[in-house]
Amino acid sequence: MARKCLLEGQKIAVRRVGGGRLRMVQFKLNGRVFEAIEQNREKPRRWGKLAREKHQVVQFRDVETHKYVAVSVDGEVREYGK
Repeated sequence: MARKCLLEGQKIAVRRVGGGRLRMVQFKLNGRVFEAIEQNREKPRRWGKLAREKHQVVQFRDVETHKYVAVSVDGEVREYGK
């Protein structure tokens, strides 16, 4: 049975994706669909390094454009390009 998370009163299924079996949820916000994807700890760059240091890092991707739009580190969200 898939685990679920609660987002604004909606229960959303948490799936495992990728070779590393990273957690991912798909949700709607302001009429657009986004994916929240757990950061791969094996990646050598900044976000992977933070994940290896036991920080909770989540990347947010716009499903329509396939572009990453934000990152959350320990619950603090930063939008890209702003």
